[in-house]
Amino acid sequence: MEQAEIGVIGGSGLYDLLQNAESQELETPFGTPSGPFSVGEIGGVRVAFVARHGPGHRIPPHRINYRANVHGFKQLGVRQLISVSAVGSLKEEIVPGHLVLADQFFDRTKAREATFYDELAVHIGFAQPVCEPLRQHLKVEAGALGFPHHDGGTYVCMEGPAFSTRAESFFHRSLGASVIGMTNLPEAKLAREAEICYATIALATDYDCWKVEEDAVEVGAVLEILRSNVAKASELLAQVVPQLGGRSCACHTALQGAVMTDMSLLTASERQRFHELLGRFMPAGG
Repeated sequence: MEQAEIGVIGGSGLYDLLQNAESQELETPFGTPSGPFSVGEIGGVRVAFVARHGPGHRIPPHRINYRANVHGFKQLGVRQLISVSAVGSLKEEIVPGHLVLADQFFDRTKAREATFYDELAVHIGFAQPVCEPLRQHLKVEAGALGFPHHDGGTYVCMEGPAFSTRAESFFHRSLGASVIGMTNLPEAKLAREAEICYATIALATDYDCWKVEEDAVEVGAVLEILRSNVAKASELLAQVVPQLGGRSCACHTALQGAVMTDMSLLTASERQRFHELLGRFMPAGG
């Protein structure tokens, strides 16, 4: 199996980032990922990519197998994961076309499988849900490239697939949130549980529906702005990824002290299911 240190998850428009890419089909203990992983290089650094909505954008946000996607990155050896995703702006100053490097999340989802550890007691710290050193790399390079961007902010993760009602949009603004999307919160939690650094490049495509003088969100308009934003994200990744090889981070030991279950009590099938994630906590020979 080809290995990669850096992972990117986003839309199919990012496939062109990778050089010498090969496709890999993976199966995980948590099911099948959204699609095949593409493993190649950016600036000499090995990178794995998967389109979160699958080939042809067939999978809606509430049906994505987030656990399989993140576990797939873990199987490939990924230690740092960068998300690229479209969001609605909840602030006047976050203009469609701007990038937002969020540092917090607010969960408004209803029916997501957002933990690997349904059968175990694993209580992981999540007060700072984004890897700050990784986020800082993105911020510095976005500035160097001259891209309009916002340093920090709260990403509200809603269930979808419908966009917000106007009442919901006003409520989220009253919380002081910056942007709203449908995908990043499960990814961030699972990445932390897998001891993978996670940061997001949020691409503002619209003003959600709170700005009454603007038209409500329309998919066509969103896609038009998104296409131009993807070009910026691609250029940003091309600058950042070559700097990331070999770095270590506290995210890589996030499970230390978080595993409450006695690992000696796991069955053989449970040891196999959780080996990639918790192997170092299992008794020798188990």
